[in-house]
Amino acid sequence: MSESVSLGTVGAPAQDRTRTLFGQTMFYVAVTAGFFALGSYLGRHLSEGWAFVWFIAAFVCLIAMNFTVRRSATLSAVLLFAVGTTLGLAMAPTLVYYASTNPQALWQAGGATALFIAGFGAVGYATRRDLSGIARLCFWALVALIVFGIVMIFIRIPNGSLIYSVLGLLIFAGLTMFDFQRLRRSSDLDSAPLLAASIFLDALNVFLFFLRIFSRGD
Repeated sequence: MSESVSLGTVGAPAQDRTRTLFGQTMFYVAVTAGFFALGSYLGRHLSEGWAFVWFIAAFVCLIAMNFTVRRSATLSAVLLFAVGTTLGLAMAPTLVYYASTNPQALWQAGGATALFIAGFGAVGYATRRDLSGIARLCFWALVALIVFGIVMIFIRIPNGSLIYSVLGLLIFAGLTMFDFQRLRRSSDLDSAPLLAASIFLDALNVFLFFLRIFSRGD
């Protein structure tokens, strides 16, 4: 009896840290989404030429987070929120276009994204199988998808946009499951900003793929 109590006592702090990490990470994701919405609003009058500049700024912030995550949790959180804001600014012209031409597609994509992330996130969080192999496969599949997207710029492929979007959703289904599994397996509270960045980027990409699907034919 004493042994079982001892083992339970040892395991409890790790479980508590994991639950705390989950709550903190999802809080960061929600706040980052809020900053993304703010950036989209602030950039509603920007020209499309600014999108590339803000994408570069977001990429720089993501790189910087890898160096600050072990040194300053506050600075890492600030950089994470900067990622959300700059990506919102970068996406603003696209979102304004859809809001003016097909607002229904935005709502449909948003709802589908919430269900997608919740569903595959729950599967990844609950599964016991190691998903690192699937994550590596999805990474290389993502590289191939980027190449496919570049090819579509120069060569017209029948239903190419739909194929691109469906393949993208399959890839990010695997990446979403892996990121949520990492969230369950980790108890390192310092990793919350990076995990939140990964999950937010999963959701953003899924949203864009659904947006392409729901706006087809317009």
